[in-house]
Amino acid sequence: MSDHEVAPVLRIKGRVLVGPDEVKDGLWAVDGRITYERPPGADGVPTLTGWVLPGLVDAHCHVGLGHQGPVDAATSEKQALADREAGTLLIRDAGSPSDTRWVDDREDLPKIIRAGRHIARTRRYIRNFAHEIEPGDLVAYVAREARRGDGWVKLVGDWIDRDAGDLTACWPRGEVEAAIAEAHRLGARVTAHCFAEAALRDLVEAGIDCIEHATGLTEETVPLFAERGVAIVPTLVNIATFPGLAEAGEVRYPRWSAHMRRLHERRYETVRAAYDAGIPIFTGTDAGGSLAHGLIAEEVAELVKAGIPAIDALSATAWGARRWLGRPALEEGAPADLVVYDEDPRADVRVLASPRKVVLNGRVMG
Repeated sequence: MSDHEVAPVLRIKGRVLVGPDEVKDGLWAVDGRITYERPPGADGVPTLTGWVLPGLVDAHCHVGLGHQGPVDAATSEKQALADREAGTLLIRDAGSPSDTRWVDDREDLPKIIRAGRHIARTRRYIRNFAHEIEPGDLVAYVAREARRGDGWVKLVGDWIDRDAGDLTACWPRGEVEAAIAEAHRLGARVTAHCFAEAALRDLVEAGIDCIEHATGLTEETVPLFAERGVAIVPTLVNIATFPGLAEAGEVRYPRWSAHMRRLHERRYETVRAAYDAGIPIFTGTDAGGSLAHGLIAEEVAELVKAGIPAIDALSATAWGARRWLGRPALEEGAPADLVVYDEDPRADVRVLASPRKVVLNGRVMG
């Protein structure tokens, strides 16, 4: 089959991982949808063989964002294609200044769940990335992005405070409570970028749904997250950049640099503590900005390195992640978005780095 060729009927033979412990012997894609019943006239149709997972999820990804801010459609397309080739077929775009709605019309690009544009405190985030506002405007901007997004809003919960010389919380508790309540009233969930410790309790007690990075979790806040069911997306492939950032900022901000090194040093311990406490954990690469797209296999491997069992690390990018985002996996009638591998990824998650074939909307890609 040629690249992107439509197969009205496609057969997948082998082992279909419908869930962590549920395996079926094969499936069919008919007009882009999954069925487990053999369709009429299916003899001689194109066939793929191997181990099958639902299309992977990158729950913290930025299509349309480059290291200096928004990028053009051609660059956004390259980003999305890099994710697709890695097997990522569902993206939660955790903040982008670009309008990527045109992607929804492309049958050959991953599906995107958008959180609108980041909302940050004035001069407290990366230039050209976010709406930069003061606390009095937070509720209005959250409402705006809730209406623009796909059920998510993204706050910048902490960032370096140049006067303090370290990471500090960006928003007063009262404004955060009102903003999250407004998002929930509009049917949107709220997540927040947080590297440090200081902002976490207020955000969780204010009703936030998710925290990105979450390197600042402590013995005091881990139980609070678990009790409230607040998810985390650790982005460990991004946290790996902390030592380099710390070195670059050493002269001007020595306190911040030391703090970033401490957060990096305990990153695996932090993630494992969250897992042991029952906090929901999902995969995200933080692609866009300074990180390359297509790193989802590396992120899953990092979760395993942190001590999360392989089957749960897989669920964090497959069945569990799709359920959390309200999207189907390999159910009857679901879009035929799946990845085929040569070996069982449950036995070794490194298999994810080498997909044999990627199928999106019933089409074999590349």
